[in-house]
Amino acid sequence: MIRLKNVLFVTLFFSFFFSSYAQRNFDEYNRLGLQGGISLFDINTSNFVTEQQTGFTAGFTTRGSFRGNFDLIYGLSFFSNKVGVFGAPLTTSPLDKQFIDYTIPGVQVNFLGSYNIVKHHFSLEFGPVLNVNGKMKVNSEQLENYILEGYTTLRAKDIEDISPINFHVMGGATVGLESFRLSAQYQYGVTNMFSKLDDKNLEGGSFEGNASMIVLLAVVYF
Repeated sequence: MIRLKNVLFVTLFFSFFFSSYAQRNFDEYNRLGLQGGISLFDINTSNFVTEQQTGFTAGFTTRGSFRGNFDLIYGLSFFSNKVGVFGAPLTTSPLDKQFIDYTIPGVQVNFLGSYNIVKHHFSLEFGPVLNVNGKMKVNSEQLENYILEGYTTLRAKDIEDISPINFHVMGGATVGLESFRLSAQYQYGVTNMFSKLDDKNLEGGSFEGNASMIVLLAVVYF
């Protein structure tokens, strides 16, 4: 099993590598920043009834001049994403059904391109994101044995062990000043975050889910 702390070490290594590369190549403009904000996370899946929920994120980012109107952005962010999955106790009335809250801790490494509409003030951003996450943990032990909507034996805790490594594609925009910006991103998971469940012989057989994520950030550059 791939442990989150081991992959975190790898992401920190790549972050240091990109930072060193930037210092040598982006002499015109190279800024280190701190960023934080909220994530609106959901899972696109036909296997479960899900509900978008709000989490948070914080991390480091670097923006450097590349060529013409293009910048390069790379960074390391820590996430605590949340999502709801509909379920109910095994013996229940319709009033007992509810969304079961899950939390997904994770780390993201991004390496993005940025096209400057107005340099230092407004840009469009796009590129790949490596997402390394822990389990999709049920927030309340009292709900772990709830049966998920559409199933007769599949419990809430049965789907916690999701794929630890996923890839996203991101598109977004940033607006503000040279030293402070606001950013809005949309990320879509191109890999199946439920693929690991197929090895567990769970009710339903085959599972597929793709992350859908809106990220709203404030970034301070130094």
